[in-house]
Amino acid sequence: MEPTIELTEKEKMIAGLIYRFEDPELDQLRIRARRLNKQFNNLIGSDEDDGKKGPEIIKQLFGSTGDIVIVREGIKVSYGINIHVGDKCFINHNCILNDDGPIKIGYGAMIGPNSQLYTATHPMEPSRRIGGTDENFTKGITIGDNFWAGGNVIILPGITLGNNVIVGAGSVVTKSFPDNCVIAGNPAKLIRMNIPTNQ
Repeated sequence: MEPTIELTEKEKMIAGLIYRFEDPELDQLRIRARRLNKQFNNLIGSDEDDGKKGPEIIKQLFGSTGDIVIVREGIKVSYGINIHVGDKCFINHNCILNDDGPIKIGYGAMIGPNSQLYTATHPMEPSRRIGGTDENFTKGITIGDNFWAGGNVIILPGITLGNNVIVGAGSVVTKSFPDNCVIAGNPAKLIRMNIPTNQ
């Protein structure tokens, strides 16, 4: 019989297993994220903003980034370490990236202002979510290359969106969509296919 490997609460959280929110390691990671988050948001537009310090903070805050990633002020994250963005990504003002679970964003993605990506979720049974600390789990979000979300887009836990997907402003994305879709609405629905051309 192989020995049982005991996972940490952090490992359970990232894997999408039931985990305890109140955990010393997770507490420290949240504190770290809040400090870097505040440092970044206070820097942008200040006298100390030289155009270089901001990207350096984002590279510390996020789990991984491409060489060129532009993030505007007002961003809020849960942990930061579970956010992985490709090269030439643009994240506009006041976005919320609830990265209890992994958020993976591909090359060249553009995310409009006030957009919200949520990976944290809870049991449906009321008795199991009282207090919100004992039975939590996550569902990661995966976004392909050349993605474009308008302003105020909400993407719910567990969603996968393919390459070249466009999401209309104000949409609430409650299910996954494949490559080359234009979607919009609440809940978001397929508007048309967006077949790439050389133009």
